[in-house]
Amino acid sequence: MNDDNKVVPIMDNKEHETENTTDIHTDEETVGAKTSSKWPGRKGIYLLPNLFTTGALFSGFYAIVASMNGHFENAAIAIFISMILDGMDGRVARMTNTQSDFGAEYDSLADMVSFGVAPALVSFTWALQDLGKVGWVAAFIYVAGAALRLARFNTQLEVADKNFFTGLASPSAAAIVAGMVWVFSETGVPGREMAWLMALVVPIAGILMVSNVRYHSFKGLDLRGKVPFVALLAVVMVFVVVSIDPAKVLLGVFMAYSLSGPVYEGWTRLRRKKA
Repeated sequence: MNDDNKVVPIMDNKEHETENTTDIHTDEETVGAKTSSKWPGRKGIYLLPNLFTTGALFSGFYAIVASMNGHFENAAIAIFISMILDGMDGRVARMTNTQSDFGAEYDSLADMVSFGVAPALVSFTWALQDLGKVGWVAAFIYVAGAALRLARFNTQLEVADKNFFTGLASPSAAAIVAGMVWVFSETGVPGREMAWLMALVVPIAGILMVSNVRYHSFKGLDLRGKVPFVALLAVVMVFVVVSIDPAKVLLGVFMAYSLSGPVYEGWTRLRRKKA
């Protein structure tokens, strides 16, 4: 039989479709791999609120460095500055409509440094290290309490009551620890004389952070709305009172706030029993 008369088998259309489909899937996988290799951060982040968060993180880190160099008063003041910046970043994000998941995670990590690690190390280098194991255990309880507090807060954002915090907020706990260091350093009291007092205050602050005691969050305050003229006068008076003796006034305010939670819980339970 001649070669010209040989029957050449015709490929089935299904086989053509199979090969074409395989090629398409291969191309899609290649494009997908290239796309997934790109860093999601190329989409960009909001600058303004994250600048405040970065400033809060820097202040917390500076507090650690200052305490290592023996500048305890400056370290305590840096923690309070971090509190101010931390309070502003969230409000700025809401007012400018620049909230993001990245900003929330970044803020949480910055809080752990500024209000978890920094106050514990400042109090440890100032007073607790003289107590040996008791001192570092007290400092660790505080750090663990801050970490657990932030983790619980992040997981309860959708279901938690916006008007109340469950447990003492980490900035308020940091203010108590830093405030004590600031007050006694300013008056010249050496840390070793306050070691046992700090060994009680520091872990108690850590335990309050993970407690179920409710604290008012003051998130219901509307800073964009109009207020009476008397309110502005009250704000001026607050600045005047704080400027008289910042260390003692701020410590007193946050100590009162830390006690307000247990007092409110006790009063609420008492009312329920009477009812």
